[in-house]
Amino acid sequence: MFELFLPMLERLGIIVTVAFIITRFRFFRELIDKKTLDSGQQFMAVVFFGVFGIIGTYTGITYNTDSLDFGRWAFNLGESEALANSRVIGIVAAGLFGGYRIGIGAGVIAGLHRFSLGGFTGLACGISAVVAGLLAGLFHKKDRPLKLTTALLVGALAETVQMGIILLTASPFSRAWGLVQEIGLPMIAANGVGAALFLLIIRNVLHEEEKVGALQAQKALKLAESTVSHLRKGLSAQSAGQACRIIYEEVDVSAISMTDKNDILAHVGLADDHHKSGVPIQTDATKQVIRDGKMAIAGHEEIHCQTARCPLGAAVIAPLMKRQEVVGTLKFYVRSEKDISNVLIELIQGLSALLSQQLELADAERAQELAREAEVKALQAQVNPHFLFNSLNVIVSLTRTEPDRARSLLIALSKFFRQNLNATRKTWITLEEELKHVKAYLLIEETRFVDRLHVYYDVDEAALTARIAPLTLQPLVENCMKHGIKDQDGEAVIRISVKAEEDGVRVSIEDNGTGIDPERLETLGTDYVDSHNGTGFGIYNVNRRLEHMHGKGSTLSIKSEHGAGTEITFLLPVERQEITR
Repeated sequence: MFELFLPMLERLGIIVTVAFIITRFRFFRELIDKKTLDSGQQFMAVVFFGVFGIIGTYTGITYNTDSLDFGRWAFNLGESEALANSRVIGIVAAGLFGGYRIGIGAGVIAGLHRFSLGGFTGLACGISAVVAGLLAGLFHKKDRPLKLTTALLVGALAETVQMGIILLTASPFSRAWGLVQEIGLPMIAANGVGAALFLLIIRNVLHEEEKVGALQAQKALKLAESTVSHLRKGLSAQSAGQACRIIYEEVDVSAISMTDKNDILAHVGLADDHHKSGVPIQTDATKQVIRDGKMAIAGHEEIHCQTARCPLGAAVIAPLMKRQEVVGTLKFYVRSEKDISNVLIELIQGLSALLSQQLELADAERAQELAREAEVKALQAQVNPHFLFNSLNVIVSLTRTEPDRARSLLIALSKFFRQNLNATRKTWITLEEELKHVKAYLLIEETRFVDRLHVYYDVDEAALTARIAPLTLQPLVENCMKHGIKDQDGEAVIRISVKAEEDGVRVSIEDNGTGIDPERLETLGTDYVDSHNGTGFGIYNVNRRLEHMHGKGSTLSIKSEHGAGTEITFLLPVERQEITR
């Protein structure tokens, strides 16, 4: 019995080879990934594992129950001969990975083959092959990974069941009993270990491939992250050149190139002395990729390089897409087609997909920015004609009685409109500039209301360097004038406070006007209210601009009591400010 252990273990070398080969088949990868196989893949799996079982039969060791001798390869058996084999491993693998249907199918193929070889255990071994497939299928768990201990125990159990079937069906019983005594324990141990070894080899091979794939994915993500700041500007010669240089430093290829739909935008690496940017695309394969949107591999002849000793012998070309349309290509050059590996192909595919997403995001961000700028410019360009008419009337009335004061008001009005005009050209200004604009406006309003309007400023000089969107304060101050204190009897007061705090600059505008109705206060700043006698900005538009340009943390806070005035405050976040303390 013990002299059979070593030859049986030697046969496990074949299992290692088959286990490695099987990882190359797509249907087996589908089994490993727990995906549903179609009928064609199921048939392939049954045939493959059935053939695997047949190989296990042919690599078995013959045992003659009369002479008690062991032999090598056997293609038919005499009446007194039987086989110590590893047929069960393939059948058990079929059941564990594919379920009882594939296990039984593989068992039928391997079992019929074993029955055809003859021998007094032919029928018993044929039946036990089918039973082994069914038994392994019962341990198949689609939603859980296989354990090595499961494969070990099922392999040993299937062989144990086979020994029992031999004792039940083979005759004479004395011959069957002697056979089981001689080969039973070695076969149970070898097939249990073989099933576990089969699973271990497959798991290790696939794990290594997953590690390589993960490293390539990590590299692609790192490259995409490094190039995002450049490609965010769009696909141009400058951005392509910067991106190619970054990729070339990280990827082991001879050269990197990027094109748009017509020209070579950048070429970094070997042969950059004659592979020039700014020239039309030469490679037919590149043109084909642009037409079809599918990756291609170009050989030396297809590159069309006119330089005799050009070191670039092959290229992998992947499309760069934007909204399902090819806008360019990414090319990896190598010295020969032998240097093009599956890893390199997967890397360029993943990287081109990520770069394509960056180009799409860049377009989306730019479109959003343009829309926002258009909205802001449209708002900034609006001027209240009533304010202009009222200001001119005041100035006209002062030209005879107080010409110097009229002159000062004209200067203030000029500054006010100049700031309005400049605001349409700027995205950011300082708080100091914005306050000058507000003061010019209030100087005119104070003249209109003579001694009824008083404005008080409490300004932290250190906060005046903070940035703010143009025409943010003036509409809020104008709102105080138009809707807060215009119809008020007695003294009208406006207080403007600008304070530097730990988390930014807090701006507050307070009046002692009539206040705001509670119902309107609930929706003020969140719902649009068209003002017929205001500037058209309104608190709603100012609030939107603050949130757009400074973030949600700058949302207006409005406190008001009927008859007690209104206070509007907001915060300019510290991350956007450069406050001198």
